[in-house]
Amino acid sequence: MKYTTRPQALILLADGTLFYGKSIGISGTTFGEVCFNTGMTGYQEVFTDPSYFGQIMVTTNAHIGNYGVNANETESDGIKIAGLVCKNFSFTHSRPDAEGDLLNYFMQHNLVAIADVDTRALVSYIRDNGAQNAVICSDGTPIEELKKQLARVPDMNGLELASKVSTTEAYTYGDSTASFKIAALDLGIKRNILRNLAKRDCFIKVFPYDTAFESLAAFNPDGYFLSNGPGDPDPLVQVQETARQMITSNKPVFGICLGHQILALANGVKTYKMFNGHRGINHPVMNIRTGKGEITSQNHGFAVNREELEAHPDLMITHYHLNDNTVAGMRMQSKNCFSVQYHPEASPGPHDSSYLFDEFVAAIEANKKETV
Repeated sequence: MKYTTRPQALILLADGTLFYGKSIGISGTTFGEVCFNTGMTGYQEVFTDPSYFGQIMVTTNAHIGNYGVNANETESDGIKIAGLVCKNFSFTHSRPDAEGDLLNYFMQHNLVAIADVDTRALVSYIRDNGAQNAVICSDGTPIEELKKQLARVPDMNGLELASKVSTTEAYTYGDSTASFKIAALDLGIKRNILRNLAKRDCFIKVFPYDTAFESLAAFNPDGYFLSNGPGDPDPLVQVQETARQMITSNKPVFGICLGHQILALANGVKTYKMFNGHRGINHPVMNIRTGKGEITSQNHGFAVNREELEAHPDLMITHYHLNDNTVAGMRMQSKNCFSVQYHPEASPGPHDSSYLFDEFVAAIEANKKETV
């Protein structure tokens, strides 16, 4: 598709700020919270990550679509972002093992996207003014009408979204004869989490987000897992109660991202909406136990209150973000329960933190030996 044939499009922020660009060819409007990802690669994994549900993604990398798409690089059953804003959209790709181009992939999912935007200016504006709702429009809807529609979009603060991306039926993953069984609560789980557990001799049963603890326990798992996911953790009251029951079961519990926040809330430690959040694959984290830094993949707009966590008699911080000192990991001292705010499955991203899966499986193995 030639540049001159593409219609004008725009992104309108909730505070009235406008940025203009060109439609990639899919006509329509889409709403969500605008955020940005600083990763230089892995756009397909990002677009299909359930944690991004309800968000308009601004990519800081200048070229998007240049290596096409491949089914092996999806983290869910399809695109989860609400829309895309980028600088240069590649209508052709040059990777030998690509199965198609990004435009056709977007067309299959009817994803509205805008290119030729000054993304450096847009990201700078978001950094200074914070995350906010926005609308991408490529169908010519008048701006005043867009403002009215945008005003009706709910704020991410207080918004429960796990129910929108969780499985509706329980399913299993991995070898049923594996040494360890894990019950995973799906708040928006990524496929690479399941791959990492399965390759460590685990058989996983994935349950809907609102599954009662009794149903999880009926699987007779050796450990429990709370997944990543989108939205505010605070409204997930039932999930918090399920997490408390996981903890009191005295079996190992591991939480990632939203699961990490749920475990904090289950222990009476509050979470809060961040000004911008962390989204990218090069976030530096300090491991307090080892004294080593880790480069991590992150994607979250909420965080655990550090002061409350430090004052908690049974919780300790294990990792913190080196850019802003926010909580990146914690552990209970009286229970075999730990969690991290970032993504050790790193898809996309570095593998510095994959050892956390090893620690979870080691904890399961040790617990099984103790209870024999």
